[in-house]
Amino acid sequence: MAADLIYDHSANLDPALRRSTELMVSELDRFETLLNDLLEISRHDAGVAELSVESVDLRATVNSALASVGHLAEDAGVKLIVDLPPNQVIAEVDTRRVERILRNLIANAIDHAEHKPVRIRMAADEDTVAVTVRDYGVGLRPGEEKLVFSRFWRSDPSRVRRSGGTGLGLAISVEDARLHQGRLEAWGEPGKGACFRLTLPLVRGHKVTTSPLPMKPIAAERKERPPRQREHAERGA
Repeated sequence: MAADLIYDHSANLDPALRRSTELMVSELDRFETLLNDLLEISRHDAGVAELSVESVDLRATVNSALASVGHLAEDAGVKLIVDLPPNQVIAEVDTRRVERILRNLIANAIDHAEHKPVRIRMAADEDTVAVTVRDYGVGLRPGEEKLVFSRFWRSDPSRVRRSGGTGLGLAISVEDARLHQGRLEAWGEPGKGACFRLTLPLVRGHKVTTSPLPMKPIAAERKERPPRQREHAERGA
């Protein structure tokens, strides 16, 4: 709110002061985001985080997440390839939390894609629904598939994230998945990219035992080049 007030009055400033004001607004936004993330993770730690469940078509949730981070892909020159089921995928979830998970996963993939495409897939069976976010960039070293969910962990501290993350996004995401009695898992190999898989029960209270989507690439995919760069027409929907 303070950042908005400062920004609204920056038009009348001289260029040098305006630039300083813009930088200050950016830092205020980052601080507010960090504060919100710290509050959210503290709710999980205290066991007071709650779900606000509704029955939704998760395809719409994926598209909402894509619309939120689409500008990051455009800025980075990364194509988003989206493969969603033709029919509705109705699940009992907290839409806000699931969309936040997906935003974090997609933004993270864009940031590490090295200008290669990012593929988002969804599939469902009788009991569960899964979404995978696959990039073909720097990948993960052995053991990092667990570390990525640690708070403030960075695979390369020298990297400056385009998405301006706080270092808590994936830690919050895995807690949000557990709150749904679901799973958030990661796979990766150096130079071959990474895949994050979110698996959720379709009905609240059911536990996830299997997933309708593989996390590790199958042998055929390993022999293929990254998928042809084609932008999903509904991304900005």
